[in-house]
Amino acid sequence: MIKLYGSSQSRAARSLWAAEELGLKYEHVPVALTDARKPEYLKINPNGHVPALDDNGLIIWESMAINLYLAEKYGKSPLWPSTVEGHGAAYQWSLWAMTETEPHLLSILMNRMFYPAAQRSEKAALDAIEALKAPLKVLDDSLKGREYLLGNDFTIADLNVASVLGLATLIKLDMSATPTAQKWLQKCQSRPANQKVSSMK
Repeated sequence: MIKLYGSSQSRAARSLWAAEELGLKYEHVPVALTDARKPEYLKINPNGHVPALDDNGLIIWESMAINLYLAEKYGKSPLWPSTVEGHGAAYQWSLWAMTETEPHLLSILMNRMFYPAAQRSEKAALDAIEALKAPLKVLDDSLKGREYLLGNDFTIADLNVASVLGLATLIKLDMSATPTAQKWLQKCQSRPANQKVSSMK
């Protein structure tokens, strides 16, 4: 039995989305961020973070690693690309999302919504918005003339990148300067599998 640990209000959402897209039978074990440091959960993920995957005794942490693993093991083309070149592109875009966009998106989120008022820095939020302009242009340019990142089909690359950029929707980031990317994100987020996860705990 596949078990996915983590709340749908955390990075676990992207792994739940992947499981739903793949049509997997799995058990969702909601783990609040505040419970991730408890001894029983640390036996599953010693880092004290969610999500974590237990695939019949094989434990994997890190949401992007979980998603790429699930797609490779259980997915079929086009969700999991059929070529090594396609795999490389999926890895590229997944890591790109984590390194080029997520830190800036989190900075905006924390400084405008989560930190106590006295700890918030509007300058940090504005700096992060500025820093996002370049990677969002890269994404926008890459999507011009195609439906999805790797061509005309939705793949795990789209899911992984859209799951990170979902934070842009949460923080109401103005993406009007990159309309192709904005339209693509809306299309990805409207998929039934993602909508189902949005209603989970």
